[in-house]
This record gives sequence, structure tokens and C-alpha cells, in this order.
Amino acid sequence: MIYASGKDYLAAPRKRVMLFGMSGLGKTHLANMLRDQGSWFHYSVDYRIGTRYMGEYIADNFKREAMKVPLLRELLMTDSVYIASNITFDNLAPLSTYLGKPGDPARGGVPFAEYMKRQEQHRQAEIAATLDTARFIERAEEIYGYPNFVCDTSGSICEVVEPDDPGDPVMRQLSDTLLLVWIKGSEAHTAELVRRFDRAPKPMYYQPNFLHAMWEEYRATHDVTEESCDPDHFVRWTYARALAHRQPRYAAMARWGVTVTAEEVSAVRTATGFDALIARALDRQV
Repeated sequence: MIYASGKDYLAAPRKRVMLFGMSGLGKTHLANMLRDQGSWFHYSVDYRIGTRYMGEYIADNFKREAMKVPLLRELLMTDSVYIASNITFDNLAPLSTYLGKPGDPARGGVPFAEYMKRQEQHRQAEIAATLDTARFIERAEEIYGYPNFVCDTSGSICEVVEPDDPGDPVMRQLSDTLLLVWIKGSEAHTAELVRRFDRAPKPMYYQPNFLHAMWEEYRATHDVTEESCDPDHFVRWTYARALAHRQPRYAAMARWGVTVTAEEVSAVRTATGFDALIARALDRQV
């Protein structure tokens, strides 16, 4: 780890931290708070994915849909209108909409082969965006003068790294440049995340082997074909299983850094409080 103790971290003139864990446990909330208090640069991996690496895919998908409408087709063909996504740190809907859900097209689904193609695009984009962290640490200080840096990772980071491999290039680079901090949720947090997802199911990235297994099992147990599958029901059914699949992978990543609980995170109100939390987590490791 780049900090040997809590005292070492608190004394460091440049604090560099990466937050990871399940979506909905406070990564972006903490990162926004640190950024708003002035001395922290907030690097959002999801934002980088949606703008730098998948922005063209997203915009082209919008254009394909618009070309189905005669008026919009005519305007596009004459360069009279411009179509682009408006992704923000807090609104990643264009990215999740592009990823889509497999199943019945009449209910908003996409063919499974197309779905898997987009999943692979996301995997490559997430790896690239995560590796960009080191370059943005330099940019944040050289261009903007931020001494402190927080990387707000995608919830699916555990699916694109091999944390049990000491030579994994992504984990190696991250651990060499930042302090990795796992925000660990409880069973109650997991249950609440599942309830939230049931109310508003959204597309997400899954590890390919896991996703293929879920797709086969779901169709067999629910007696549906690809064309008759309810996309929302499939992703609802898969979500809790995905969280269980990710938990041990997050835990393996945590061995490269430190762990804080979601309860601890919810009590943090200031950058000073955040620093104190990280210092305590480091001292628990030694």
C-alpha cells in the first residue's frame, strides 16, 4: 500500500484514494463531497467510460433509432440536427440505456448476441478507463492544481480484474498509485439494494461466464425463449445473484487495500472526517 499507517496518510501532502464496492453504498456521494470541499479532484470511471470510450457507440445508437423516423432521418441526412448523449457524474442513463437488457424487443429487449457485444465493449472500456486513473492523477495536479485525488470506480470493477493474481495489470497499477478502499455493505444493505433495483431495474455489466450461466438457467427455469423473455424480469432475477457473485471478488480486491463499512461512510460529513476514516482503516490493517 502507498501509505504505511494512518499517521503516514494524514501527513501525506498528496492523498490518492480509490473507492470501490457495490453501487449505491456511497462511492459517488463521498467523491462529490470531497470535490465540493475544494482540494480533491474527482475522477469518475463511469463518466470516463460513457464519454471517452463508449460515447460514439451511444450516439450512433441514438442515431439509428432517430433514422427510423422520417422527419429526423431527413434532418440527420442534411446535418440539420445534432444528436449526442448528455452524461453527467450523477446521470449515467445514456450508458445504461445503450447496454440494454436481453429479451423481447417489444418490451425494450435486444437480441442476446447484440447484448453480449455491448457487454464486451463495456468490459474493454472499463479496463481502459480504470487504467487512465494514473494519467488523470498527473493531469489533476499539473493542470488544475489539485493535490488530492479520489477515483470513483464502477460497481463492476471486480468483474474486469483478477484480484487473486498478484500480476494483474489493472490491480498492480491501481495499488501502486492509490490507496484502494472497499466500502463493504451488510446483508441489510444488500437487501435494500435489491429492493431498489426491483423498483427500477437498470442495465449493468456482468462477467461473461456468469452472464451466460444466468441466461441459460433463467430460460430453462422460466420456460422462455430469447424472443419471449421479459427483459426487466430477467435483470431483476439476475441482480441478487450478481451481488452474491461479486462479494467474494470485492473481498479479494480488499486485500490490496483497506476496508470501511457503509455505516462508517454514512457518518462522514466533511473531508476531514473522510481523512480520519481512512486513517482508522489503515491502522486496523497493521
